Amino acid sequence: MDPATMKMLAAGLAIGLGLLGPGIGIGLIGSAAMQALGRNPEARGAILTNMILALALAEALGIYALIVAIILAMVA
Repeated sequence: MDPATMKMLAAGLAIGLGLLGPGIGIGLIGSAAMQALGRNPEARGAILTNMILALALAEALGIYALIVAIILAMVA
């Protein structure tokens, strides 16, 4: 196979598989937060703060995958 093709395949797999985990994690975090708010609306502040922190950490993993994919695509 052509090296350019393999490079693009590697970049595509890196971003595709790298965003799978954070995507699922963000969905689970949002679902759990909505269930917690439904059960205990008075704890909105604490739930929201913890949810935003967990979302930021999950999103950071997705950004790392994006950076790796860009580096793979740009390396000669």
